[in-house]
This record gives sequence, structure tokens and C-alpha cells, in this order.
Amino acid sequence: MATRMPMFDQQALSDMLAEATAKQSAQIRQAVHDATLKALQGREMTIQNIRAALKSVTQATSMGAAKSPLPNVDVEAMLQSAMTGMDDALLRAVEAHRVAVNKMVEQGATMQDTVLKQALDTVEKMEDALFKAVGQGATGATAQVSKQWGAVLEKMQMGGTGTGAQATQTVEQFTAQMQDTMRKSRAATVQAASAFAQSWGTLVSGVLIGMSDAMKQGSVATPAAPKSKK
Repeated sequence: MATRMPMFDQQALSDMLAEATAKQSAQIRQAVHDATLKALQGREMTIQNIRAALKSVTQATSMGAAKSPLPNVDVEAMLQSAMTGMDDALLRAVEAHRVAVNKMVEQGATMQDTVLKQALDTVEKMEDALFKAVGQGATGATAQVSKQWGAVLEKMQMGGTGTGAQATQTVEQFTAQMQDTMRKSRAATVQAASAFAQSWGTLVSGVLIGMSDAMKQGSVATPAAPKSKK
């Protein structure tokens, strides 16, 4: 599916950041969270589309931070709040994938199913998509804002994100669940084969006994040939 244009108002987000201060971290975080969700809505949840949405939000955030007329504003703190807002939105995307994967598993999907594999692969790559998208989105910013984005990214990469932690937990959960299902399936197959082998052995033994009895009865029932008179 082709990547769509951003579904959020880039100008409104940029203007909000331009007028905000670092002390408004909660508002910045919520605004970026909402914008990210809108950018993700209506898109197929591929890594390519996720990166495109995050890159658009990063660019709008960068423009706003660069236009801030306030003196001595802590732009890095503002960008940190924005980054956390994107992370919060991606957590929602991870949860949406978890619910969808769970439904597939309930309907009998296994790790061999392509759709299930792709879903888990997307979840696993979401944190990396966040880092790459922000890095790409920051390249078009002013030198100062780009440098501050670099500092924010470094901190997030060292400390990890909520998205990364939840993604890892989700993938591990379903991988373990699939392995357990496979083990139970193999155990059931072995048990069925063992039961069949036992019944087969009993059947064969019964047939042999029956054949032996029949042969004995045939031997007793057959009269001896009369001796010829001379």
C-alpha cells in the first residue's frame, strides 16, 4: 500500500511547539502523542509507513522548536517531551498488534503463518523505526535543533523506550506460546501414535491367536485316512 500524506495538522503542531516552553512538557507530550496517532491512522501498519508517520511528526516538531521566540528556552527538554509523546503513541500501536496477533492465534495461526510472522516482525522493529525516523526527520532541522535531537536520541537509545520494552515482551510472549502449542501438539501426536501402535500390536496378536486356534481346530476335525485293505 502506498504511503499516504500525514493525517495530522503539521502546521498546528509546529505552531504549538513554537509557543510552548519546556515547563509545558505534559502538553507537548500529549500534543505529539495525538499527532502521531493521527499520522498512523488510516495507514497499513508496515514499518515503512510507521517510519514515514514518525518522520513527519519529527519534522513538524523541529520546525516549531526552531521558531520559538522565547529567550533561553530549553529546546532539548521540549524535544525530549516530544520524543516521549511519539513513544507513547507507538505503545498504542504495539498493543493493537498484540490484540490482533492474539486473535490470529485463537483462530489457529502458528509461527509458520506468514501474516503472523510479519506482525511479530513489525512489533519487534518498532523501537528501531522510532530511532531511525527521528534521526531522518532531524536532518532537515537547523543545526542547533539537529544537535539537540542527537542528544535526545542518544539518551533514549541508552535508556530504552517503552515501545521497545513492550515490543520485546509481546514477541517473547507469543513465541513462547507458539512453542508451547507446538510441544503439546507433538506430545499429542506421539501419544496417539503410541496408542495406535499398542492397539495395532494387540490386533495383530489377536489375529495370530485366532489363526492359530483355527489351525488347531482344523487339525483335530480332519479324520485320519482309512487304511486300505489288502
